[in-house]
Amino acid sequence: MTNNENDSAKSETVKQSDTPSENVIKEKKPFLTEKKIETVVAVLLGITTLLSAWATWIGSLHGGLQSINFTMSNNTASQSSAEYNLCMQLYLSDSMSWDILKSYYDDLETAKAEGDQSKIDSINGKIEKFKKENISDILIEGMKWMEENNEDNPFKMPGMTEKYFESALETLKESNKLLEEGKRDNTKGDSYNLVTVIYSLTLFLLGIVGTFKSMPNRIAVLVIAIVFLIFGIIYMCHIPLPTGFGQMNFFEFNQ
Repeated sequence: MTNNENDSAKSETVKQSDTPSENVIKEKKPFLTEKKIETVVAVLLGITTLLSAWATWIGSLHGGLQSINFTMSNNTASQSSAEYNLCMQLYLSDSMSWDILKSYYDDLETAKAEGDQSKIDSINGKIEKFKKENISDILIEGMKWMEENNEDNPFKMPGMTEKYFESALETLKESNKLLEEGKRDNTKGDSYNLVTVIYSLTLFLLGIVGTFKSMPNRIAVLVIAIVFLIFGIIYMCHIPLPTGFGQMNFFEFNQ
């Protein structure tokens, strides 16, 4: 074999050794490419923005209900105070009326002891007229209890005094109920404000993902943003919607 033939054979061998083999396994592409991360960030930014707007709206509804309930509570408390004053006046009036009736009953006993029928009839007439014009149904009920139980004072009837203030106490309970509802609305509104803060933090993290040149850093920040987003969604789902909010129609709100 000549020298030229040897050189040609060696050259062909070198070329064959430099050519990649078809059996060599090609390098796998990474699952999260830069383009995919940008797409995910864009989608998450849209979702987070919508959720943040939703939380802000619901929080404002809670704030409106809080204001309404506090105002109604104050008005109802004022009404309860006025009713209490009226009830107190009725109680004092019945107390004085009972003192007068007691004097009439003492006179009646004296007339019965004397056997003066005309005087007895006159005093009975005064008593009946006085009852119709001056005493309340509560005192009438107490006097009936007094006669049935052989007592000397209708105000000894159990719960007699409380009966005068029942309406005022009911109004006061309604005022306290409205106050508690207002406090709950305030707490719920604060919770939705916290949700808005979480979404804002999520938006911030998503916004800075692209500033990192290293792919692992981008992925790390993206994962943290997703964790905050999921936490915010779960937390928001556990906060009750405003009272009267139409859950079947999110564009309807009736108080």
